[in-house]
Amino acid sequence: MHKKRLLITGGSGFIGSRLVPVLLTQGYDVTVLTRDPDKTAVHFNQTVSTVERLDTLDDSTFFDVVINLAGQGITDKRWTPATKMQLRDSRLNTTRKLIHYLQATDKKPECLISGSAIGYYGNQGDAIVSEQVSGDSSFASKLCFDWESEAQQAETLGIRTCFLRTGIVLGKKGGALSKMLPAFKLGLGGSMGNGGQWMSWVHIDDLIGIMLHIIKHKDIRGAVNGTAPNPVTNKDFSSTLARVLKRPAFMSIPAFVLKLMLGEMAQELLLSGQRVMPEKILAAGYVFQYAELNDALSDVVGK
Repeated sequence: MHKKRLLITGGSGFIGSRLVPVLLTQGYDVTVLTRDPDKTAVHFNQTVSTVERLDTLDDSTFFDVVINLAGQGITDKRWTPATKMQLRDSRLNTTRKLIHYLQATDKKPECLISGSAIGYYGNQGDAIVSEQVSGDSSFASKLCFDWESEAQQAETLGIRTCFLRTGIVLGKKGGALSKMLPAFKLGLGGSMGNGGQWMSWVHIDDLIGIMLHIIKHKDIRGAVNGTAPNPVTNKDFSSTLARVLKRPAFMSIPAFVLKLMLGEMAQELLLSGQRVMPEKILAAGYVFQYAELNDALSDVVGK
C-alpha cells in the first residue's frame, strides 16, 4: 500500500502552516504548491515536496487528496477596487489552475477540500445559519460563491468535493486574534459598533480536525461549515477575551468610526455577522475539542 499523497495550496499561510505538520504525522507525503519553493521547503524543515507550477509535475505524479487554501487575506487591506480584484484573483485563478490540472491528470484524487468562508452567507442577522442557507449580494458573499463555483467543477470529474466555509480561526501567532490582542492587552479592547453582531469562530485545532474528518468520511461532500457549535456576539467575544487576559474591556469603537477607517469591509466583516452552526460535520460524528469560546481563548492566549 502506497503512502498517501496530498497536494496543498496556501500551505505557508496561517492555517496551512499548522495543518502541514499534522498531515505529516498522519503519514501523508505532502506537496506544497508555492511561489517560493526553496523558502517553503525551509519553512517546513525539508519535510515536504514543493512545486512552483502544476504543469511542471511529472505525468506519473498523482495525489490522493487535494486541499486548496490559497487566497490573499480578506482583512489585510481596505477594500479598494484594486484590492477587491486581488482578492478575487488570488482565489479564483489558483482554483481555476487547480481544476485545469485535475482535468488533465489521468489519476484523479479521491477528495478535494477547497477553501471558502462563512462570508458566503452575507448578513444573516440573528438567524441560525446551516449549510443550506443561501448568500446575498454583498461582496464577500459573491466572492465565496464564485470561489466555490470554480471548485465545484471537480465534482464533474468524479472527485468528492467539499467547500470548507471557515469562520474566525483562533490560533497562536496569526489570524484575527493577532490584530485584536495588542489593544486588549493594553486594556483598550471592547466591542465594535453595538456589539450585537454574531461571531462564528473555530479553534485552529478543530479546523484541522474537521479537514481530517472530511478526508476519512467519504460520505461528506458539498458545503461544510468550519465553525464551533457555539457562536457568540461581538460583545460576548470581547468580554470573554478580556477576562481570559485579565484585562478590562470598557472601550468600544463606534460603527461610524469603523466605516470611516475601513469602508465597505467594516460593514460586511466587522459590523455584520452570521450565527453559523456546523450541522454537517456534527452529523458526521465530529467531536469538537474546543466547543466553548472560553476554553478556546484560554488555550490560545491564556497561557
